[in-house]
Amino acid sequence: MKTRGKTSKGQVRIIGGERRGHRLHFVDQRGDLRPSSDRMRETLFNWLRAELADARVLDLFAGSGALGAEALSRGAEHAVLVEKKRERAADLSRQLQPMFGERVSVHCADALKWLARSAQRFDLVFVDPPYDLGLAEPACQALHELGLLAPDAWIYVESRKQSEAPAVPESWQLVREKESGDVRARLYRKTNVDKLKVQS
Repeated sequence: MKTRGKTSKGQVRIIGGERRGHRLHFVDQRGDLRPSSDRMRETLFNWLRAELADARVLDLFAGSGALGAEALSRGAEHAVLVEKKRERAADLSRQLQPMFGERVSVHCADALKWLARSAQRFDLVFVDPPYDLGLAEPACQALHELGLLAPDAWIYVESRKQSEAPAVPESWQLVREKESGDVRARLYRKTNVDKLKVQS
């Protein structure tokens, strides 16, 4: 969910899995929503191909819902989507619940405040906030400090290529990285820091 040119209506296509080809529609009145591109999502879900079955997923800055929907389509057990804007959250519920039923939960909330209240643990988290608000780093720290990640969880962080990459906890190991256009995509895995030190 990032800033790009101003638009009023848009759509994203689920590109794999049981709902491949289905389109999600969204209204972007302020022009502040930019879903991850098809190419970047294809790369990301190729990285995660073997990790999605039965995964518990958190799409923290849901926006269009593309990442959470893609994960569900490809076999995730359950996805929680958190979206601050009320009209977008309602739109996500309207479109995703008929497709995925009880496998999807949509929350209209500020992402950082929602994390502070959550008691769930996740196998895969998408951290893809608006680039210019400085939210990625505190979100990553909150996920770590509040114990919301399952052992060996995966965390996807997307940011602007021209800016410094958001700092992440020491226990997250960078596994994959790709740059495309103005986007930097990084996939981390939560690891045991003491174990890594012994192996190094």
